Amino acid sequence: MNIEAFFKITYGLYIISSAYEDKLSGYVANTAFQVTADPARFAVSCSKNNFTVGIIRQGKAFSISILKQNCSREIIGRFGYHSSADTDKFKDTNYITGQTGAPIVVDDCIAWFECEVEREIELDTHVIFIGRLVNNDLLDKEAEPLTYAYYHAVKKGVAPKNAPTYIKKEEEGEEKNAGKMDTYTCNLCGYEYDPEAGDPENGIPPGTPFEDLPDDWECPICGAGKEDFTIE
Repeated sequence: MNIEAFFKITYGLYIISSAYEDKLSGYVANTAFQVTADPARFAVSCSKNNFTVGIIRQGKAFSISILKQNCSREIIGRFGYHSSADTDKFKDTNYITGQTGAPIVVDDCIAWFECEVEREIELDTHVIFIGRLVNNDLLDKEAEPLTYAYYHAVKKGVAPKNAPTYIKKEEEGEEKNAGKMDTYTCNLCGYEYDPEAGDPENGIPPGTPFEDLPDDWECPICGAGKEDFTIE
């Protein structure tokens, strides 16, 4: 099996949100897509280990917020690498409440869709929810959507363990090249700091060893500090 082939399938990045009673929940997903046009229906994939799967089942609704290409690392870190079971992800997030009661994230997003769940499909590790469109809106017609390819290649992000596209490192067949500076991995989100590439978006030029990073440098994906990185 060639793992590289999996990376050629195109994805976007979205925030999927839902609510039941007074509990709001949400997560970053790369599997959300339209399945019919009339009536419009959308499908999302949610890990069975994800707290939100239970909220969607009970609330019988979900929203899809499309992240913009230049979205902040804070929103990806907040919704992608923490659990709604013990974190209030909406405390510092701008959102509106939809007709179904589902929260709809508008921070760093270009459009949103709100759906009522019509059916679900159980798979080994994930549940696919299919919902009928209730409402939607366009927030920013000029901004580009964040794709998984851009997230992976430019932002150097990796899929969380609950994502359908997550692949264990030992399955990727990656080997260290002799003579290369050590790569450090964020223990929280899995971002890899490659000294040869640096972190130009945050003022770190290529060729900067991890040891020479400023003490206040943070993971560009989730905001973790240098102390949360370990050597590969």
